[in-house]
Amino acid sequence: MPRQQFRLIVNASITGRAQELPLRMSKTYDAILIGGGIMGCSSAYQLAQRGLRVAIVEKNLIGEGPTGSSSAILRTHYSNALTTRMAAYGLEVYGDFRNRVGDDCGFHRTGFLLLAPEGDLAGLQASLELQRSLGITSELLSPEALDEILPGIDTEGVAGAAWEPASGYADAYLAVTAYARAARRLGADVLQETEVTDVRLVADRVTGVETTQGFLEAPLVVNSAGAWGSRIAAMVDIEIPVNACRVQVAFFRQPGTAETRMPVVADFLNACYFRPEVGNLTLAGVIDPAEAEAIVDPDLYAKSVDYSFQATVGEKLCRRLPAMAESAAEGGYASLYAVTPDWHPIVDELIPDSGFYVCTGFSGHGFKLGPAVGVMVADLLTGEDQPEFDPDLFSLDRFAKQEPVQGGYKHSIVG
Repeated sequence: MPRQQFRLIVNASITGRAQELPLRMSKTYDAILIGGGIMGCSSAYQLAQRGLRVAIVEKNLIGEGPTGSSSAILRTHYSNALTTRMAAYGLEVYGDFRNRVGDDCGFHRTGFLLLAPEGDLAGLQASLELQRSLGITSELLSPEALDEILPGIDTEGVAGAAWEPASGYADAYLAVTAYARAARRLGADVLQETEVTDVRLVADRVTGVETTQGFLEAPLVVNSAGAWGSRIAAMVDIEIPVNACRVQVAFFRQPGTAETRMPVVADFLNACYFRPEVGNLTLAGVIDPAEAEAIVDPDLYAKSVDYSFQATVGEKLCRRLPAMAESAAEGGYASLYAVTPDWHPIVDELIPDSGFYVCTGFSGHGFKLGPAVGVMVADLLTGEDQPEFDPDLFSLDRFAKQEPVQGGYKHSIVG
């Protein structure tokens, strides 16, 4: 079945039809999530589990935005305890998704390999120690041990590698649509093709949102609009440092007829990442802080891959896996990151005691952190005294205080 046809069927299963409310009809909720990506859908699911009447308001279709185009890499290698714990929780959920959420997410446990030069070994070892202190299985490998995990690898420049055998990747489209269906089974409304046109405040308290279907009332509203998050914040005259940035991935057909055994790989030396993809393909992208400079209009940007990008990332891939020189380029696509100055998200109440929250700016980390973010948002909105994942690290005022989240590597996307 063609992918687009499959996606239409999946979206029909979420709501039964694109619009659930008669036009211009008002409805009341306990909480509204603006944006139907992994943050909005995971948060809605968690809130609905706690008995709240919830609506997800998505301007397009669930899974058709950046989440559905995510490379969906799952790893736990981070530089601080919070994001490491969140990534570990996400890996646990995706690895048991049918029991946790009630559907399939296309999870593949391939393992995750991070290749580092001498200059990054100290940061690598610090992250490994952090992982182990949190009960995560990971180890430091020598260059000589890598051929067993990735046959045919050229280890030039590699001083050491981090290896996570339990990690891998998933299908982001399957995951986000599954979260939306699970929330709906718990009573949530999933409003697709419904755009938020204004956030209404009365005496600095949110009362709901104006949409293309009419006014939706709620005392709690979450801006989980990702690359559109700055636009939503501007509706209440608040500027948040989140840019919509164009990022690309390319596909390469593996040489030969047998699929190459391959883990997910992050290669610091060649500033790229790659992983297996269905259909005997390899998916590849770059690890480049300069992606933060590719700021675009999230409603108007080139969604096809650039030929120059294919050539560049193809060269990087072949330097690490010489056998891929016999591969064929199979196109690719461009999508969006919602990028903050420190490449970490903002999860906070935008106006104190207003009930209007922001949950955006995940800068390429969002899919792997998504399940934990749902718990974080639900704890935040319900006033949990001892949240499982404390959002203080992601406060908006860290930028005004010049206290950005610090990572252990120059490669910001790694965290």
